[in-house]
Amino acid sequence: MNALTLPGWRAPARSHFHGILVSAVVAVAAISLAEHYHVSAMLFALLLGMALNFLSTEGRCVPGIRFSASTLLRIGVALLGVRITLGQIAALGAMPIAMVVVSVALTIAFGVVLAKMLGYRNRFGVLTGGAVGICGASAAMAIAAVTPAHADDNVKERATIFTVIGVSTLSTAAMVLYPMIAAALGFAGEPAGIFLGGTIHDVAQVVGAGYGMSKETGDAATIVKLRVAMLLPVILVITLSYRKLHLAGVGGTTKPPLLPWFVVAFALLVAVNSAGLIPATLQQAPQTLATWLLVISMAAIGMKSHLKDFATVGLKPIVLMVSETAFLAILVVGFLFIAR
Repeated sequence: MNALTLPGWRAPARSHFHGILVSAVVAVAAISLAEHYHVSAMLFALLLGMALNFLSTEGRCVPGIRFSASTLLRIGVALLGVRITLGQIAALGAMPIAMVVVSVALTIAFGVVLAKMLGYRNRFGVLTGGAVGICGASAAMAIAAVTPAHADDNVKERATIFTVIGVSTLSTAAMVLYPMIAAALGFAGEPAGIFLGGTIHDVAQVVGAGYGMSKETGDAATIVKLRVAMLLPVILVITLSYRKLHLAGVGGTTKPPLLPWFVVAFALLVAVNSAGLIPATLQQAPQTLATWLLVISMAAIGMKSHLKDFATVGLKPIVLMVSETAFLAILVVGFLFIAR
């Protein structure tokens, strides 16, 4: 039986195999490099993928690369729900929860306003502000997954890639600089952890910076980093906002779903995990799978991109992301001084 007569899922599975495999191989290399150099695996996956972008133009790998960059990305985002429980969020206490909600909302709003001032669309401000305010590269990819595509599909991909590169670089710099800033401001122990967990973008860098100061600081930073839970309401608001624009006559001809399937799956996993229906011994597997799927999809997105597309980026997007990062840090410092 040849590929043309394979029933059901077998034909698409066979056509996607080579692209998924090469994306997975790049992901393995990226995660190995990340563990050795303590830098974001997604950043390595993106850069390695861009070096192999010729694979996405023609040949057997094209369907699988497209599948990895879209469907596997959405599955990975859905599985992020296993990391969160409502009990963990409640355990933060009133002040850190209020700080997280307000700082994320204001950072995204600041990103939108500044993006418009710099001549970009609102969606670029939402993408960069969400990445800075919530959880770095993972948030960038999740937000990109629910943002409508531009008339030129490459514009959305370039924006996502730039955001991943920018937020990963800033997060690594923050891991080094923010503990020194915390000490200079007189923060130690739990306050220092709240500062680090509320400002550093990626989880790995939060852990590195926090436990580099002390165990108490690391524990507090890791708990406050549960601001990743803001990913769900932010995605819901973005989805409903673009749906409203579509119904008002703005957008394409296809009516977007009320909620994307992977957002529903994310919410269901948070609810199931909160109810204690996922044993602790089984929680690590879907969390690890989520990480792998996001890195694989990042590698595929890199393969679909070309370095020449970034030659004209200019200074303004960099100013946007650095300003958002500084804005978030100032907000969190302000909360901590008020709470004293």
